[in-house]
Amino acid sequence: MTDHTSVDKFDVIVVGAGVAGSTAAYLLARQGLQVVLIERGPYPGSKNLSGGVLYTHSLHQILPNFWEEAPVERCITNQVVIFMTGSAHFNIDYKDEAFSKAPYNAFTVLRGKFDRWLAEQAEAAGAILVPRIRVDRVLRGHQGEVIGIAAGEEEMLADVVIAADGANSFLAQEAGLRGRIPTHQVGVGVKELIALPRETIEERFRLDGREGAAYAIVGYATQGVAGGGFLYTNLDTISAGLVMRLDDLVQNKLKPGDVIEDFLSQPMIAGLVKGGKLVEYGAHLVPEGGLAMMPRLVADGILVVGDAAGLGVNNGFVIRGMDLAIGSAAAAAEAILEARARNDFSTGGLGDYAQKLEKSFVLADMRTYARTPEFFSNDRLYHAYPAMLTDLMRQIYTHHAVPREHLVSMFSRSARENGVSLFDLVRDLFSGVRSL
Repeated sequence: MTDHTSVDKFDVIVVGAGVAGSTAAYLLARQGLQVVLIERGPYPGSKNLSGGVLYTHSLHQILPNFWEEAPVERCITNQVVIFMTGSAHFNIDYKDEAFSKAPYNAFTVLRGKFDRWLAEQAEAAGAILVPRIRVDRVLRGHQGEVIGIAAGEEEMLADVVIAADGANSFLAQEAGLRGRIPTHQVGVGVKELIALPRETIEERFRLDGREGAAYAIVGYATQGVAGGGFLYTNLDTISAGLVMRLDDLVQNKLKPGDVIEDFLSQPMIAGLVKGGKLVEYGAHLVPEGGLAMMPRLVADGILVVGDAAGLGVNNGFVIRGMDLAIGSAAAAAEAILEARARNDFSTGGLGDYAQKLEKSFVLADMRTYARTPEFFSNDRLYHAYPAMLTDLMRQIYTHHAVPREHLVSMFSRSARENGVSLFDLVRDLFSGVRSL
């Protein structure tokens, strides 16, 4: 066992300066703890794909009215769900003026800007931000407990290490909290950031001022791969992308770059991004396994937050991750402060973290949508149902010099011609109600 007695020791080391890591660092530094926030990239947010929807409730509790200072983009007032085929689409379009008033429900954010700002709040509270550091391994004490991290030849010691290093968390695996993540529990998120004049975005998406729109798209968007597409409006850019389950993507022998280019060329999408300039492109892994992919959250000297803990919800209407990450960070910080008061950083001493998550909205929502990943494995969601819905609408709006059929007859024929039986409909409806 290596002698670490000559190495400086901190109270907490946070690995990963995303929203979970920076929030935890902020809360702990604010209480006077010596906190080091380690970021692999040149600055917080540099590795994150720009663009996402931040539901405000969890951060508002920590930094009240944060939107007055934070680099948020647009307040989401329009929510649109689209069922798409290769030649048609069926929309559910919801707009509510209540979402345009404080306390706001959700904002679009550009992670390169927002993550940097949030890390600055942690620094202002007293945390030490250390960028451009790749953590190679955890350090262990004589009893096997985690006592710090190593980056090359450099070592840092701490009472607690917080793993906030993303969906494919190396630290969680190093600490024995999880094994290799199965490919069906993660998705490949691929995204383009497309610049357009602010006036053009507001005209095309029917927005006023700081209003924003969030589109969730299912069906041909992913060429039948389990997952979905999205469009988010920023002030003068559009975040457009897809999330596709990794195993399904590999099985179908599709390349993410090819699928997103086809998605952006679809008439409905192409009209919204027409004339835009690509300013950013990237891909990364996102948690898609729901409750089933959560690792053990705590071991001696370490706990796991945010994407590293598999915290994410995609129920077809909204994609959530940042608010859950922030909620987990708040629970982690509180648990660490209590463990410090007892001077017990063992699994038992840090175990209050899991209990706090259980009592919070974080695990409550994860449990509510625990069946969702299984539901979204249904192939009919990506082929039969979008085709059935658009075919039904085509029949409704097509008129000839012949008597009209009853709507029930149209619906039955559309289902039959698209290979959907009554049994399929009942079973999928029941599954959907249980999952969503």
